[in-house]
This record gives sequence, C-alpha cells and structure tokens, in this order.
Amino acid sequence: MISVKSLSKSYLDGDQHIEVIVDLDLSLSRGASLAITGPSGSGKSTLLNMLSGILGSDSGSIEIGDAESLARLDKMSEKARTLFRREHIGYVHQFFNLVPTLTVWENVALPVSLNKKRSKVTNARDMSLELLAEFHLDHRADAFPDILSGGEQQRVAVARALIIEPLLVLADEPTGNLDRENSEAVAELLFGACQRFQTTLVVATHSDSVAERADHHLTLGISTNEIDK
Repeated sequence: MISVKSLSKSYLDGDQHIEVIVDLDLSLSRGASLAITGPSGSGKSTLLNMLSGILGSDSGSIEIGDAESLARLDKMSEKARTLFRREHIGYVHQFFNLVPTLTVWENVALPVSLNKKRSKVTNARDMSLELLAEFHLDHRADAFPDILSGGEQQRVAVARALIIEPLLVLADEPTGNLDRENSEAVAELLFGACQRFQTTLVVATHSDSVAERADHHLTLGISTNEIDK
C-alpha cells in the first residue's frame, strides 16, 4: 500500500546543512499502522508532509496504492498531488483544525465537498451522521465546534479524515492536545476505525501508549532513521 525507497530531505539553516530524513526505506500493507517517534526536530511532521504530498523530497520515491491504482507522489506535479491527497488521504491534526462557522456534520462532510464529482460518497450528510453515530457524537451533529470539548473535537476530526474512505490516514500528534483520558479514547477510536476500514495509518506521536498500539514503530533521530519492529 505504501512503499518508500531511499527517501531523503534536508534544509539549510544559514550555513548549516541539516539532514532531517536520511535514505529512508519503509513498506506498509493495507490496514497496517505505523507509529513515528523521536525528539522534536527529528522530522516526524516532515515525513508526514512528504507522505501526503504537501512537501517534496530531495531524493527517493513514494508510492501509494495497489497494483490496480498506483500513485508515484514524487513524480507528480503539485496540482496532481493536491488532487490525490483530497481523494485518497485523510489527515488528523493536533489542534483539530475544524471550521468554526460549520456545524459538526458539515465539518465531517467538508472533504466530500472539496472532492466534488470525484468523491465516492454519494450522500455526504448521511455518511457524516453515520460516522458521528459510530463515534458517539450524533447528538452533536448540528452543534458548532466551539461548544465541544477537546476530545469531542478530535473525534470529529477523525471522522472527517475517514469520510472519503481513504487509502491512508496521517495523524500528526493526534492526542498531543488532550488529557490522558481523552488521549486514550481518541487513540482507541483512531486505531480501531482504521483497522475496521482497512485503512493504512501513520501516526507521529510523543506518546508511548499511542506508539504501542501500532503494528510497526519508526524512530527518527536528528541524523538517523531506525525501524524497530
């Protein structure tokens, strides 16, 4: 489902050349999960942004899909990567990124609206309500995000990431802004939903308990990348 080969990314900070991702190889099957850990500045968010096509690489390849529909992100134009991301990749952010002027169900349905005719979802409202019911948020469907708790807002963000039935969900510190109880609830929901939908999941996290839920674990260092299991 995901194949990354010899992926590298570096930055210039003044006269200093900083290698963030160094000659990284990884492979994940459909429905598998990967936790990315490492200190701040080690490249966790950078790697997620490359896997989503938001950020290009210096070298290496990123393939997402299967034999019937395979996308080579590093060979695509920026516009093509944007279209691919909208159709096939869900993203969960640390700070929820909900639109305050939209209701809960409208926030969940937003990716379908952005995809327009390319979406596989035929009734965005019905699908949104179905997901919200599964996440025990159907009673909040017509509310606005500002009255929701942090845990509820992150559950809405997870539902939004899943509504397009993506090949891949990327989550950048999805529990980093939550207390321990809500962190565990959101992590269980995120991993469980991706497993049921057979969606590949990549999570960047500082949380040991979140990382332990994943099938595979990638540790990033300032100049080294090491796959632990």
